[in-house]
Amino acid sequence: MSWKKAIIFVFIFFTFLGFGFYSGFYFGKSQCKVCPPQNIDFSLFWEVYDKLKEKFVEKEKIDNQKILEGAISGMVKSLGDPYTVFLNAEETKRFMEGVKGTFEGIGVEIGVKKGQLQIIAPLEGTPAQRAGLKSGDIILKINGQFTMDMTLEEAISLLRGPKSTKVRLTIQRKEWEEPKEIEIVRDIIEIPSLRWEIKDYKGEKIIYLKLFQFLEKTSEDFKKAAYQILKIPTKKMILDLRDNPGGYLEVAVDVAGWFLEKGKPVVIEDLGQEKKTYSAQGPSLFSDYKLVVLINEGSASAAEILAGALKDNKEVLLIGEKTFGKGTVQELISFKDGSSLKVTVGKWLTPKGNLIAEKGLTPDIEIENNEDEFQLQKALEILKNL
Repeated sequence: MSWKKAIIFVFIFFTFLGFGFYSGFYFGKSQCKVCPPQNIDFSLFWEVYDKLKEKFVEKEKIDNQKILEGAISGMVKSLGDPYTVFLNAEETKRFMEGVKGTFEGIGVEIGVKKGQLQIIAPLEGTPAQRAGLKSGDIILKINGQFTMDMTLEEAISLLRGPKSTKVRLTIQRKEWEEPKEIEIVRDIIEIPSLRWEIKDYKGEKIIYLKLFQFLEKTSEDFKKAAYQILKIPTKKMILDLRDNPGGYLEVAVDVAGWFLEKGKPVVIEDLGQEKKTYSAQGPSLFSDYKLVVLINEGSASAAEILAGALKDNKEVLLIGEKTFGKGTVQELISFKDGSSLKVTVGKWLTPKGNLIAEKGLTPDIEIENNEDEFQLQKALEILKNL
């Protein structure tokens, strides 16, 4: 065996088992950190690798690093969980840019539902929103490439790209008879945290607060907005979580603390063998406000956690449409080469123990007309009468 093959072999061992083995295992030593299952025969891998090196016509395309990363990705993908993925260094960089709030692309949050690549929500003020993409749209193709067997990260990689470049999507929408092709020009995407305004509805002031996403900066932005809102002579608020695809759990818990009394449960993390409850930490300055929450099928993840916490603790009315149902817990594990593993480690439950994953949250008052302004007017009417 050549020294290059030996190095790759050690890397494959390390990666296939998540944490790796002592190098001594390979050389016959008896102890290892995580021993491989006895029924796994790695010789098949090397047989295939040798045949590729021998037979593949374009030998200049054989990249050992890509082969290694492909093997790891295949292992992770075999679990059948769209949210458990291996990210190489470049994909990890793009992922971190996204959660910080700035990247280049079309500005759309995507997920997998019933095996199909689906738009969770177009982000506010982005090319995706301007092109008319909507929550619930199914992406059949990206630049002519079918999405059926794509991982989320593969799809994100195709959607993102330099400003002013184009991407072509084939979209299926439930009210369309045939799919449509939509071309979108990429841009720099700067995701806002929130916006708020005072609505004067039939002589009464009502606060309208829209949360776009739970980003790193959202907690601080919310705090600044909250102290301005507290100066307004009203105790009524509409919290709009429509088309909010989620973000950081810690930020959702932090925001919940403004609405709930300190110590109230926000969400339960079910890790299989144990459960952990995240509780509100205050300052509870909106806890006496009369509140309704707007939701739709673009409300996902951290947005569902916040809505579920308000519903279970305060019986806050949820108005609009059923949410997406993205209620699984991911942990990001980083590796020294810049790559990472995003792995599902548990599921989210509302404070009353209701599972969010797949099921989503059902509104108390369902509004089939999904026009934003129509739903908002209904929310104003309902809150006026509370």
